[in-house]
Amino acid sequence: MERRTLTVPSLVFLIIAASAPLTVLAGGVPSTFAVTGLLGVPLGFLALGVVLALFAVGYGAMSSRISNAGAFYAYVADGLGHRQGIGAAWLALISYNAMQIGLYGIFGFVLSSFLEARLGLAVPWWAAAFAGLALVGLLGVSRIDLSAKVIAVLVTLEFLVVIAVDVISLAVAPEGISAQPLMPSEFLTYGVGAVLSFGIAAFMGFESAAIYSEEAKDPARAVPRATFTAVAVISVFYAVSAWALAVGVGPGGIVAASQEFGPDLVFVFLGEHGGVLLADIAQVLFITSLLAALIAFHNAVARYFFSLGRESVLPRWLGAVGRRNHAPVAGSLAQSGLAVVLVTVFAVAGRDSELGPLFPVLTLFTWLTNAGAFGLVFLLAVTSVAVIGHFRRDPGGRSAWVRWIAPALSAVGLGAVFLLVLVNFDVLIGTEGSSPLAVVMPGIILAAGLAGLLRGEYLRRRRPEVYAGVGSGRAVEGGSAAAPAAEQR
Repeated sequence: MERRTLTVPSLVFLIIAASAPLTVLAGGVPSTFAVTGLLGVPLGFLALGVVLALFAVGYGAMSSRISNAGAFYAYVADGLGHRQGIGAAWLALISYNAMQIGLYGIFGFVLSSFLEARLGLAVPWWAAAFAGLALVGLLGVSRIDLSAKVIAVLVTLEFLVVIAVDVISLAVAPEGISAQPLMPSEFLTYGVGAVLSFGIAAFMGFESAAIYSEEAKDPARAVPRATFTAVAVISVFYAVSAWALAVGVGPGGIVAASQEFGPDLVFVFLGEHGGVLLADIAQVLFITSLLAALIAFHNAVARYFFSLGRESVLPRWLGAVGRRNHAPVAGSLAQSGLAVVLVTVFAVAGRDSELGPLFPVLTLFTWLTNAGAFGLVFLLAVTSVAVIGHFRRDPGGRSAWVRWIAPALSAVGLGAVFLLVLVNFDVLIGTEGSSPLAVVMPGIILAAGLAGLLRGEYLRRRRPEVYAGVGSGRAVEGGSAAAPAAEQR
């Protein structure tokens, strides 16, 4: 892999880029207000932040011992066994791919709409998506510190715009500065499950610091620090911003306004109170926000491909890296190839669709990103259990809080969120009544994990030398005998 060039700030930017601050404020927050009808959206971010901070306790401690580009894969393999590690790897691969490729749906739509509205250029959504795909693919085969620098600039600009929205909101405050959206009674009521289901997607990618552990300076310290920092920043910043937007529109009108304008609410609000120029700047940064998230998830997928290819769990050619920059070139190209195929499929399927211009948003984006978030929440819960398994075998002087109390609490919390996402999946993908998609999409994700378990069993029986090296982070050429203990796990 690549030389160790990433610092704690670089890792934090890569993590936050995946959660796309401006995308969450413009898209996620109004959507949650609109669908749930609850004012307690800000508290949802804080509640999820607490659960994920508990997860980060054991996860961070384990990351100081295991440095592997296939983070979930390596941790689950170590804590629960090699078969389970391969199952986790396949689940992670399809979940991260779904998150990344799904984003091309909304990226293509937003960029296409902006070009037509501002420049009069009629560009199909899929053409705009392919332009973004080409740029993301180019950065993916380059040095990771180049991607990190690009992302740092984009995320900083996102934060500035969101802060501007917050300040303007508190200055306008048509009903005064109200604490109503922060009242527990507005959160702990019917519909809280949907709030948490929508909110968890805003955190996806927070765990990715460990994916870059082989490229980080002093990973034993950098990965835990970056993870805790990202969780704190994301949860507090999103909670404050959601509260500020509710105050800016007015607690009494935020639900109705969100239902009327949807993702355009923030830009309409800025146009009315901050001027057209600021609204246009925010729309441009909304596009770059999506681009930053695409880059972050692309890098995560490429490193999973690399890790599995290096150990011969997947074809070895996926473990190829660039000669000069040591980037996971084969994994990056594989991810880009999958994106090309799926965007093409949806482009063909969307011709003359009754959904009109919103087709890529209501299908490619909504279906795949929610399915990906579903899979990643499940992986977080499983990884919490794996942390307990790891420290049971080798406590290493860690306290009970680190070894099992915090991981157990996070496993329970994340398990509850997983069930809430499953129960509310039809709401998340915007279907009315019972829809096969509410079963098919989660089913595909879980089936990938099951297929990984079967692959693990095949390797244990037929290729013990590969099975013995699962999660090791070492290249496996084949031919060496498996250690008996490793084969039994």
